[in-house]
Amino acid sequence: MLLVIDVGNTNIVFGVYEGDRLLHNWNISTVKDRTSDEYGLLFEQIFKYHKLCPEDVTDVIISSVVPTLMHTLSAMSIKYFKCQPIVVGPGVRTGMNILYDNPKEVGADRIVNAVAGYERYGGPLIIVDFGTAITFCAISRKGEYLGGVIAPGIIISSEALFSRTAKLPKVEIAKPNNIIGKTTTSSIQSGLIYGYIGMIDYIIEQMMDEMAEEGKVKAVIGTGGFASLIGNESRYINKIDKLLTLEGLRIIYERNK
Repeated sequence: MLLVIDVGNTNIVFGVYEGDRLLHNWNISTVKDRTSDEYGLLFEQIFKYHKLCPEDVTDVIISSVVPTLMHTLSAMSIKYFKCQPIVVGPGVRTGMNILYDNPKEVGADRIVNAVAGYERYGGPLIIVDFGTAITFCAISRKGEYLGGVIAPGIIISSEALFSRTAKLPKVEIAKPNNIIGKTTTSSIQSGLIYGYIGMIDYIIEQMMDEMAEEGKVKAVIGTGGFASLIGNESRYINKIDKLLTLEGLRIIYERNK
């Protein structure tokens, strides 16, 4: 089995593949000060709960936007799964040409998403990842990573509104029935949900304009935790693929094994 691990700022998403079939996937909180043993025991418990044997893992691949956890999870992989992991970064073959001014600046999660998106849907395409930050990635018809946009995620905005004001409450991230709120809670929810829908559609419109020479965009993919909540309201996002990153890790593993 192949163990794929994607480390985000808020959550760690991981899963196991048998060949190209995803058997299970899980989501746990990112805790930066956990030790490799704590993560190893947590992974072991999850595996045993699902009647999986850690000894059946033959390879591990990791992508991370949290540098402090790279050594931790690599050490966990070696100790608990007896595998030296592939870590997505410089030197790892992705099959994608990065047209950033400094390719090393592009987050591993963005590259992994781009690889999976192009493999599944072709190009040109746009990928919107609803994580701690919302990232927009543009991929050319030839499968080149053109660049993108980074914006604060909806939880960051919600927490900033709560912490920087004296009377506004912390609210559940949920879509209200009407855009004109009748309570403070529904008014905040409206501003968050519909405000982000408007921002996302405007950015996608502008990206499409700048990508016009690539031809018609084949797909606009939403992925990440809030992909369904926000993406389903967008005029442009036409595919929701929450496990895109895990699939990208599997593809990159196949290109490097």
